[in-house]
Amino acid sequence: MGTARYTEEFKIEAVKQVTDRGHAVAEVAARLGVSTHSLYQWIRRYSTPAPERAKADAENAEIRRLKSELKRVTEERDILKKAAAYFAKQSG
Repeated sequence: MGTARYTEEFKIEAVKQVTDRGHAVAEVAARLGVSTHSLYQWIRRYSTPAPERAKADAENAEIRRLKSELKRVTEERDILKKAAAYFAKQSG
């Protein structure tokens, strides 16, 4: 089963229906064909102002990049440790 992708405008409009117009989350989710879980996530995300949201997105992207780099460097270190141990055993 594929995951549907919704535009940011669609998500913001769905959030406005709940926050500004006072409709129930379950009602809006059923009408739009999305899960209530998704709608609650959108409400949490889009209730913060755009500049703060952009800053948080940039920070999360940097964290993901650093975690990826850490994983790569750790794997390289482990390979070098094994190689050093192998060659030490061969020469000794």
